[in-house]
Amino acid sequence: MQRSTNRILTTHVGSLIRPKHLVDDYLLPLQRGDHIDEAGFQRELKRTVNDVVKRQAKAGVDVVSDGEFGKAYSWSQYVLTRLDGFEKRTVNIKAGEKDPFEKGADRQRFREFYDELDGKERARRSVDVVCTSPIKYTGQAEVQRDIEDFKQALAKSDVTEGFLPVAAPASVIPDRRNEYYKTDEELVYAIADAMRVEYKAIIDAGLLVQIDDARAAVTYDRMVPPGTMKDFRKWLKLYMDALNYAIKGLPEEKIRYHVCWGSWPGPHTTDVPWKDIADMVLGINCGAYVLEMANPRHEHEWNDWKTIKLPKGRVLIPGVISHATNIVEHPELVKERIVRVANLVGRENVIAGTDCGFAQAPTAKRVHESIQWAKLEALAEGAALASKELWKKKPAKKAAKKAVKKAAKKSAKKATKKAVKKATKQVVKKASKKVAKKKARR
Repeated sequence: MQRSTNRILTTHVGSLIRPKHLVDDYLLPLQRGDHIDEAGFQRELKRTVNDVVKRQAKAGVDVVSDGEFGKAYSWSQYVLTRLDGFEKRTVNIKAGEKDPFEKGADRQRFREFYDELDGKERARRSVDVVCTSPIKYTGQAEVQRDIEDFKQALAKSDVTEGFLPVAAPASVIPDRRNEYYKTDEELVYAIADAMRVEYKAIIDAGLLVQIDDARAAVTYDRMVPPGTMKDFRKWLKLYMDALNYAIKGLPEEKIRYHVCWGSWPGPHTTDVPWKDIADMVLGINCGAYVLEMANPRHEHEWNDWKTIKLPKGRVLIPGVISHATNIVEHPELVKERIVRVANLVGRENVIAGTDCGFAQAPTAKRVHESIQWAKLEALAEGAALASKELWKKKPAKKAAKKAVKKAAKKSAKKATKKAVKKATKQVVKKASKKVAKKKARR
């Protein structure tokens, strides 16, 4: 993993807005289970991945992704086509009951707002995903296709490095149900075993792997109340342990771990504070932590890094651009966000990023595509300004003052040596005279 050795590098969380024709002609039909022209899809996917990598480089992004263009489903549901052991069933929600997806303290407090948001963004969930047999990874062909398309695009672009985003065990098929394994713990570790195949394939191909885990933090809002912080941390520990198990033995420097508080544009008044999960997140054995730090609910938490220590050898990728607002951040603000964190954890340990993906699924985007690119350009401009601030040359006056001080110190040291030498000579001379007088008396 490249570091910010002489300037602040830039990156983002990975998911970018898909081209409309790719969505309409291929990704939506795949979701519906319709027949598609497979050869045409492969050609178009290769072309659009190549284009999106070039566009990232043009915007000034150093560490780029494939935009997650090859995933027909969302950032977490895409594994439905890559794992055996799950089946879809028509959801059966009785009258008066709530969709499990709609649970949460924030949703209860702002029910009217969420009713409006849900009406605009999505239809009521219609499918349950149930584990009914042993979980096994079967997506080798798909992940290899993504790897090859991405590597070909990287070879044609002037970028620093490339990463592919994938789901963490806690975030694989959220709200899944278990009818096969005896315990949830057995289910979790079965998922970890299966997903390791994907993580390893990406690393073995020479790419960085980014493990996305929005569900890790978001579950607090669903669990507390009626549960307690203790209950939540017990749940979270299970999944953190499972993730460390899944990546055990893989090179840490090739792994990025992304945690956010969910991408939806809601109030987020009941998010778990960063300081309450920092120890667990920083306990993941990875090379970099990709954290949401620009949204108004969590931006103040940069102060927590005054007491929280970044583990030695690790990189912090703070979100300095929000995915959830159409307002394009001013480069000066981006600079400010970068500099204040870099001053706490070390400039070489910071890569500037975004809070979350600009699109969570083929049809779920948070801003207009033109705004997405404007935001990434502002990210690059702000990082350049931060680099000047963090690597600025010392003013001539200050340098001259330091040189004078150094020369004076050297001169004083030299004068002191001379004085000591003279004093020693006088003492020796005086002692010699005394000896000579004694001899004369004899």
